[in-house]
Amino acid sequence: MDIAANLARIRTDIDAACARSKRDPATVRLVAVSKTHPAAAVTAALTAGQTLFGESYVQEFLVKADAVAAPVEWHFIGHLQSNKVKYLGGKVALIHSVDRLSLGEEISRQWQKLGRTAELLIEVNLAGEESKSGVDARELEPLLRQLATLPNLAVRGLMALPPYLDDPEAVRPYFRRLRELAGEMEALGLPGVTMRELSMGMSHDFAVAIEEGATLVRIGTAIFGERTGR
Repeated sequence: MDIAANLARIRTDIDAACARSKRDPATVRLVAVSKTHPAAAVTAALTAGQTLFGESYVQEFLVKADAVAAPVEWHFIGHLQSNKVKYLGGKVALIHSVDRLSLGEEISRQWQKLGRTAELLIEVNLAGEESKSGVDARELEPLLRQLATLPNLAVRGLMALPPYLDDPEAVRPYFRRLRELAGEMEALGLPGVTMRELSMGMSHDFAVAIEEGATLVRIGTAIFGERTGR
């Protein structure tokens, strides 16, 4: 697995998608999804210039973060249980997967102990899939209004994991809907809430996601190969 070559190819594809949509490539960040891959794979990506990584399992993340010596920006992108929040305090730059008030309250408590502000995204379940986490689009505004009242939290945008469809064009309406929702939420003017980040798009559909406004694309398989576990 040539991680450096894979990263170069993905960066080229990101630049091309930005050119098609008349966007500055600097407005799109690549989150290398390193979950289930060893720390050595993270180090190889680091050597190739990648510094932003996404993890989904708390215990695996903690082990890996200790094993990687170089400065890394870690994002937590998976489903997060409230009782695991305390292990992430001060260790992750962004949590992509907040979908309920109780989780926001626990994040607020833990970051308050550190005297820091947690940056987070709200995960939206756009297709109403029971197998996936995320708040229903109709419940997004009420949740945002509740989160806006909590200390030590800053909502920076939205995240979505649309249905997996072979044709990336078939996923485009979901990406477009997330962008529209972000605009609606931005217009509310809630304290501590901005919609500057849209986390959407993975290995097979990230180009379409960028065309629809993604600022964070989560790519794992196209960089590291098939998952080695879970």
